[in-house]
Amino acid sequence: MSRQDVLIEAVDLQARLRAGEKLVVLAVGDSVHEGIPSAVPVDPADFTGNGGGTKGARPLPEIADLQVRVRSWGIDDDSQVVLYDSNGGLSAARGWWTLKWAGLKAVRLLDGGLAAWEEADLGFATLAQPQGQGTAILSAGHLPQIDADQAAEFARYDILLDARNGKAFAAGHIPGARNLPASGNLDGNDRFLSGEALHARYSFRDGARIAVSCGSGVSAAHDIAALAIIGIQAPLYVGSWSGWSADPARPVALEAV
Repeated sequence: MSRQDVLIEAVDLQARLRAGEKLVVLAVGDSVHEGIPSAVPVDPADFTGNGGGTKGARPLPEIADLQVRVRSWGIDDDSQVVLYDSNGGLSAARGWWTLKWAGLKAVRLLDGGLAAWEEADLGFATLAQPQGQGTAILSAGHLPQIDADQAAEFARYDILLDARNGKAFAAGHIPGARNLPASGNLDGNDRFLSGEALHARYSFRDGARIAVSCGSGVSAAHDIAALAIIGIQAPLYVGSWSGWSADPARPVALEAV
């Protein structure tokens, strides 16, 4: 992947919408009422299944359930899909990852989210459900993921990132994991850093394999998007800390590293 595969700019999105391209915009938020014209409101929970125990708080949804939701949003196999939120993609990135994992090919994040659209003065509208059903056929496994045992191996022999904030990380994390908060992928305008800056941020990799975790598989997807921008594919530990810590046999590190 490249930056153009992961992100779209607000003015480019507007131009594509005006040109009538086959494009579905998803507004990701718990209480989204107004935003980009024609955008479909979705809940972050739409990209998760029933959680609990070692599955973690936000496991992946059953593919059949996800397909029903995706079709209800008017998405076909050849639709372009753009997701945005109001916090720099930190919520929308899980949706981006989940849809790519499920086999949709043209899925991107709006760089800068709703604020970038507002800054460009492109106009708001009341969000509404799509008029028609889509026909997308989904299948699992198009992006890599790892389980708890593999996460432990990455932490021991390669690199396992934890995308939570430093305070949450210090309160408990997978032994050997490195803390790299997802918020650090963004500049002061909630846009992703330049490719050069992202390369510098992840320069510690030095050829090692890298995987990403967080609290429950949400903010980790933001790190994965940042890595994809610079051409690095990293698997997601979907269960993350919520799944790891639910197993009393798993060791816990408490010190900040």
